[in-house]
Amino acid sequence: MKAIKKVIFTAVLTVFFACVNVFAAGDETYDKLKLMVDVMEIINANYVTETNPKDLAVGAINGVVRTLDPFSQYMEEKDYKDMKNETEGAYSGIGLRIMVKNSFITVVSPLPGTPAYKAGVLPEDRIIKIDGKSAVNMSSDEAVNLMRGKSGTKVKITVSRDNVKEDLEFTLTREKIKIETVRFTMLEDNTAYIRLSEFNAQSASDIQKALADFSKQGMKALILDLRNNPGGLLDSAIDISGLFLKDKTVLLTTKGRDEDMKKEYYSKGNGAYTDVPFIILVNRGSASASEIVSGAMQDLKRALIIGANTFGKGSVQTVIPLSDGSALRLTIAKYYLPSGRPIVHFEDKNAKNGITPDIELPVKPEDEVKLYAQSELIFSKDKAPKSKVEDKDKIEDIVFNKALEIIKENRVQDLISNPKLLAEENEKTAAEITNDE
Repeated sequence: MKAIKKVIFTAVLTVFFACVNVFAAGDETYDKLKLMVDVMEIINANYVTETNPKDLAVGAINGVVRTLDPFSQYMEEKDYKDMKNETEGAYSGIGLRIMVKNSFITVVSPLPGTPAYKAGVLPEDRIIKIDGKSAVNMSSDEAVNLMRGKSGTKVKITVSRDNVKEDLEFTLTREKIKIETVRFTMLEDNTAYIRLSEFNAQSASDIQKALADFSKQGMKALILDLRNNPGGLLDSAIDISGLFLKDKTVLLTTKGRDEDMKKEYYSKGNGAYTDVPFIILVNRGSASASEIVSGAMQDLKRALIIGANTFGKGSVQTVIPLSDGSALRLTIAKYYLPSGRPIVHFEDKNAKNGITPDIELPVKPEDEVKLYAQSELIFSKDKAPKSKVEDKDKIEDIVFNKALEIIKENRVQDLISNPKLLAEENEKTAAEITNDE
């Protein structure tokens, strides 16, 4: 028993003594920490099956972190290494960005071109089983570990989806996740189209190259598609925004618990494309950096935003390495857009999260599945498309087509600057949707 007690005390010693520096003896928190050690001892000595003191300590740490928010997380050493590998694009899996929401593993966005994306997994899908194991109350770390694995192996996920009575099952083959973040093409009437699937270290330079190429071709307008883009690097979002704004324009403010956490981010560069008519497409899978770009462009009246409300991830996380090789991803601040508004995610499914588009065009979940599968068509003019949808089942991309319509009619800036015209456009759009139904 003494040996076991020593293991338990060692497992929580670092946390315990760190807290002693913060909480005085007799403080309620100090007493609760001592109580936590007592509970672990009782469990280890009396639980029906043998327990591992280290697992109990890790469980206690995870429990503490879960009381914070859905984005803070404790990563054991393997998970931390996996996270760093993912940043470098060197991992095998099925291609999902996830978070814990209301005790469910919830999809933020499937990454374009990945197994989950091709199979039709959608933002806001709730993963309730992984290979038959219940995922309810599972941590995001555990879910990620179960879904990742060697390329070529299979994993089955069971999904619950709003407005779909039966649970959905997807058997997916893991593969090396290598994301082509920037794709682009010139459309009719010299309208440039860029689809950005994630903000990484190369995204800004890739978009800059695409814009330079478009300029040589006589670009007259631009559509930036951020649908199902789960975010990525803040610096990338700042650099991309700077391409469309004058130098030193305030894009974003972060505010934390302490005053010294306040920081303002400014556009940088010569704003080479400040005069190009500009539309951004978003949906519920657009999160984090996508919301920073679309929200800032909306506040600064630089772009027209079309689509559905975004996800609502407006918090700043930092990763703090710990002494044993593990790490803590901790929310330390929140984002505020140029107007001062935050990017908010509500638990109420009927509430409007994130960025509300200038022109709202919600798409049904079942239609999003088809649009995902059709998405390669626009980049596949000279070869057989990769779409899995038969011709008879293909549907109209109403969000994309609305952007083309407004550009063709040369109404982008009028709608951005005239609230009355924008309200009329929304009324017209809502009526069109109703008539189609």
